[in-house]
Amino acid sequence: MPELPEVETVRRGLEPVLLGARLERVRKNRPDLRFPFPERFAERLEGAVIERLDRRAKYLLFPLSTGETWVTHLGMTGRFTLEGEEIGAFEDAPPVAGKHEHVTLYARSGDRLTRLGFADARRFGFMGLIATRDVEGHAWFRNLGPEPLSNVFGAVDLKHGFAGRRTPVKTALLDQAVVAGLGNIYVCEALYRSRISPLSAAGSLSGRRLETLASAIRAVLIEAVEAGGSTLKDFANAEGGQGYFQHRFDVYGREGEACHTPACSGTVRRIVQSGRSTFYCPRCQS
Repeated sequence: MPELPEVETVRRGLEPVLLGARLERVRKNRPDLRFPFPERFAERLEGAVIERLDRRAKYLLFPLSTGETWVTHLGMTGRFTLEGEEIGAFEDAPPVAGKHEHVTLYARSGDRLTRLGFADARRFGFMGLIATRDVEGHAWFRNLGPEPLSNVFGAVDLKHGFAGRRTPVKTALLDQAVVAGLGNIYVCEALYRSRISPLSAAGSLSGRRLETLASAIRAVLIEAVEAGGSTLKDFANAEGGQGYFQHRFDVYGREGEACHTPACSGTVRRIVQSGRSTFYCPRCQS
């Protein structure tokens, strides 16, 4: 499933074309994705101007001139296409028009008319229309934790989220109520950089270790966004190229390989926590 850096890459790819554009025509090609589309979905989008392109956790949010916000979650295989250019692909080659393209939109900016398609082969993604004033209180958003790319994110946020928790820190960080948008790949990488064992009880961490972890989370996410995310299957950026952060992985997917830390003789180990693979160096991370 795409994580925060991949969703942010999609947002940045769409923004130059869609910011300030008017949605002229909208076609819904099936009645639902993971959930049914909102009532009169196409009618409510047509004529609206996209005022901003935002992201909250792993959601894309497009506030509209109509007073509503168009919300999209990419699920596992969701991706947008702009006139044949991929703006985020996670599985198959992008259909220009085919059975997996479930929404087709035409956006006008000045004299330019752009075709925008949303395809989702597995249909785990979904879309919604929410009154903009109600977004923060909506069920999808009201329990989300702080944004890790926010300038104010830090050790205090982690201390609050971890308070009293005996669960492993890896599991706690995947809880979207603790930190919004974190996923398996980047949690593994941040814990490695912090030299914190994924098995450590979240509530046992304090002081400098929380500061180190908060800094590592921000750093790994920023680097991943700058690299265009990670391509593990077929993710592609706005220019149709791949993300490159997977070439910088220190532990994720490296089971049995040597630790990258200089002078460390450790070997990357894989364990399973809460049904997810965890990769770490038992020698470096304690």
